[in-house]
Amino acid sequence: MQFLCAGNVLGEGQSRGFLLEERKLLAVRRDGRIFVYANRCPHRGIPLEWQTDRFLDASGSLIQCATHGALFLIENGECVAGPCAGEHLPRIDCREDEAGIWVQL
Repeated sequence: MQFLCAGNVLGEGQSRGFLLEERKLLAVRRDGRIFVYANRCPHRGIPLEWQTDRFLDASGSLIQCATHGALFLIENGECVAGPCAGEHLPRIDCREDEAGIWVQL
């Protein structure tokens, strides 16, 4: 596994983008758990955020594509609204320990 960041970099209810080995990733902490996905909308293959580290909708409960407005569940990356409904964000295996957040690319 590869080190992504220190655990305290990603607070509860926050999202953040990362570049690791030239791959764009996004991470979200929800209910104390970490979820990591490829930062790529399944509809057009473009990055999701509209501003740096802004991946969540106004309620903070869904990942949102800034270009198309598609909405994705944080827990499994499923698109629940928008042009790619039923598709999923590519999930990246991850874990967190006392050293930080780790991903398997």
